[in-house]
Amino acid sequence: MTIQFPQKFLWGGAVAANQVEGSYLKDGKGLSTSDCTPNGIFGDIIDRSQTDITSIKDTAIDFYNRYPEDIALFAEMGFSCLRISLAWSRIFPNGDENQPNEKGLEFYDKLIAEMAKYNIEPMITLSHYEMPYQLVKQYGGWGNRKLIDFFTNYAKTVFNRYKGKVKYWLTFNEINMSLHEPFTGVGLARDSSKEQIYQAIHHQLVASARAVKLCHQIMPEAKIGNMLLGAVAYPLTSKPEDVWATHLENHGWLYFGDVQVRGYYPSYMTRYFKENNITLTITEQDREDLKETIDFISFSYYMSCCGTADSSLRQKGNILDMVPNPHLKASEWGWQIDPTGIRYLLNLLYERYQKPLFIVENGLGAKDKVETDGSINDDYRIDYINDHLVQVHEAIEDGVEVLGYTSWGPIDLISASKAEISKRYGFIHVDLNEDGSGTLNRTRKKSFYWYQSVIKSNGNTLK
Repeated sequence: MTIQFPQKFLWGGAVAANQVEGSYLKDGKGLSTSDCTPNGIFGDIIDRSQTDITSIKDTAIDFYNRYPEDIALFAEMGFSCLRISLAWSRIFPNGDENQPNEKGLEFYDKLIAEMAKYNIEPMITLSHYEMPYQLVKQYGGWGNRKLIDFFTNYAKTVFNRYKGKVKYWLTFNEINMSLHEPFTGVGLARDSSKEQIYQAIHHQLVASARAVKLCHQIMPEAKIGNMLLGAVAYPLTSKPEDVWATHLENHGWLYFGDVQVRGYYPSYMTRYFKENNITLTITEQDREDLKETIDFISFSYYMSCCGTADSSLRQKGNILDMVPNPHLKASEWGWQIDPTGIRYLLNLLYERYQKPLFIVENGLGAKDKVETDGSINDDYRIDYINDHLVQVHEAIEDGVEVLGYTSWGPIDLISASKAEISKRYGFIHVDLNEDGSGTLNRTRKKSFYWYQSVIKSNGNTLK
């Protein structure tokens, strides 16, 4: 079968401000929660205002200064879309100011203009694993209802600034991740109760809905979506207990989609809250706000997992506790490789919601070897992405409406989990070592030319 993607399919890559920009506290930027986990989201939480500790993220890959070179490389690959995030604390350093930091906005003015120069469509995530740390310190993070207004003010500011320039928006990155890492997701202590976490998530869901309404009012031509961590689970066995446990496990992340697509809490969460003694404060205004629903659904997909009634089989993965699939191989980091899972997930979401879908993260983290001639032969990355894209095409043939695909991260960047550079995802190599040494020079890997040919042929070179 000849592989051909839809004519308007968006091809590109995805990065996050806190993993590429660097320029820690430059031009008026405030401390973020990402800055306060200098060793990654599983590391210690440190108030950086009280210590002189440093982090590789402080410089990262210096995208803040080198973005023209990087955008040119993305354009050379043929990108029609680049997903970026705004550092909220660049624009509102403390999060609660009435007026934004103009220097922060000016940086994103230039970045968006640079993309426009190459006809690269920006997709902007408003909050990608970070928020102003002062909102945690002074207000208690998303546990405080006041953050809804602070986030709404931030969203309104950037919508007005970039209307007519940015067509695609996302509210919160992998919003369901807050259940597993509450400090990074909602700014709560890691030992917070389930009730505290779900209340904070509720505030975030309301804030997201208010941002959606603002987007529709300020930029009616734009599209705004949510973003899920696509943690799809299969039953480990055909035992009814395992099938039901898997059903419940998938509910754990699908409920975020249900609220944002349908505009209200699903009935199965009512039972979950009751059985776990969780009582949420939900106002009538909240219920009204939630009725403003998203235009499309975006998600990350790296691996699938299994569900079982036997909790002793769970293993700690990158973010989630996972039950491994005995039929799959795994990457160097223990992430199981399952290309068919992306087709399954696309069909699952489309059948459930009948909304357009966008794959905004997918890729392979690996230790790359630089040969003596400077080349990097990353065939394993080519194989991984090729096999996933073939399954994306199969889903499109199944009738699923897929808007685009942005690989994670098209250029080597600092990993979120452990703030390491050795776990590389890019088509572009960055000369940077774990100790911070290196020239930061950019070089093209073998996968650079492969992805370039895939985009140019609109998928026809996939096999």
